Amino acid sequence: MSDRLRSLCLLDRLSLNQETIRQWSLPELADGCARAGVRGVGLWRAPVQEYGVAAAARLVRDAGLRVTSLCRGGFLTAPDPGERAAALDDNRAAVDEAAALGTDTLVLVSGGLPPGSRDLPGARERVADALGELGPYAAQRGVRLALEPLHPMYAADRCVVSTLAQALDLAERFPAGQVGVVVDTYHLWWDDTVGAQIARAGGTGEGAASRIAAFQLADWVTPLPEGALLGRGQLGDGAVDLRWFRERVDAAGYRGPVEVEIFSPALWARDGTEVLAEIVDRFRTHVG
Repeated sequence: MSDRLRSLCLLDRLSLNQETIRQWSLPELADGCARAGVRGVGLWRAPVQEYGVAAAARLVRDAGLRVTSLCRGGFLTAPDPGERAAALDDNRAAVDEAAALGTDTLVLVSGGLPPGSRDLPGARERVADALGELGPYAAQRGVRLALEPLHPMYAADRCVVSTLAQALDLAERFPAGQVGVVVDTYHLWWDDTVGAQIARAGGTGEGAASRIAAFQLADWVTPLPEGALLGRGQLGDGAVDLRWFRERVDAAGYRGPVEVEIFSPALWARDGTEVLAEIVDRFRTHVG
């Protein structure tokens, strides 16, 4: 396959996460992606709920797009029984929303340490317990839970699952059709074991199922311009070898969407059409 044909095939997999151009309404997102030839969108629960889940599903479908993921469920570390029950109920609702939108991927962020706690292993065990309850519910509705490890700087307040190895250790307790993992370059680029863990996530042995449920891209720029949460860089602006990640994920057998998820006030302040055109160009240059 020629380099040009390979690049065109990869562009067919490009998906735009809604938060990357959050200045767009849902109708603007659907129209902008359709006009740019971007065939997939990753959606977030709050704006979808505001627009209406059924209406959002129709909007995306009528634009000729597909929903590649729904963000997000999770936050499953509370030890209090009432808080735990509420979190499980909310995650079941998220599964139902994902199914209604036609996506098979619900991204989960595990949650951080409960107030006053220093027990990371205990928090992770509560995540495992919740996955055991939610996995069958999701699978019955055609949805897979996609556990996302976040950079260690989030471990205290947002996500006690910090590495792909930790995410796989949890996911592998359950059937691959129920629980997978997210490979996000922004969160994992620093880990010198990530290549081996991506290969592990791809499955071993004949017929082994892949654990890679989603692949997301953002770059790491320094100094972080807006702090840890909103400091993600445009593709090609930072330290991440994006093509290396894409090649490793492909080698592990992943053929799904490649979703660009960048939280950046600098991008949000710009014209959305201009941002999307830049993303397509950067994707071709740095990922393809």
